[in-house]
Amino acid sequence: MSKLELMYIEFKFGGIRGNGLICGVTRSKSRRTIYYDNLVLKSLGGQGCLTNYYEETTQEEYWVSHPKKNGEDSLYPEEIYIDENVREEYWRDVRNLPQNISVSKFKSAGKYSRKRPV
Repeated sequence: MSKLELMYIEFKFGGIRGNGLICGVTRSKSRRTIYYDNLVLKSLGGQGCLTNYYEETTQEEYWVSHPKKNGEDSLYPEEIYIDENVREEYWRDVRNLPQNISVSKFKSAGKYSRKRPV
């Protein structure tokens, strides 16, 4: 069995915002397909708008990326859930906040929520 890779997955609901999840995934040998639970996510090969993967059977679009150290994984403020199977690794190794190991969700400020200097 392949080693789990920590990823952030956001279901877009046909828009720019969606539910986010930090979880462990496996990838195909080509790394263009991601497997999580019952999801089979195929790469859009750079063709998506604020999305980079689609679900094989439903064609629904997702944003998938490695989790960020600052917790700003979503584009806009959203609640992010952490899969129980990777929660300790996430808080310890990604966020460097081992005291939060029992925390199963948090509010992401979002990449675009802060005003940028002009």
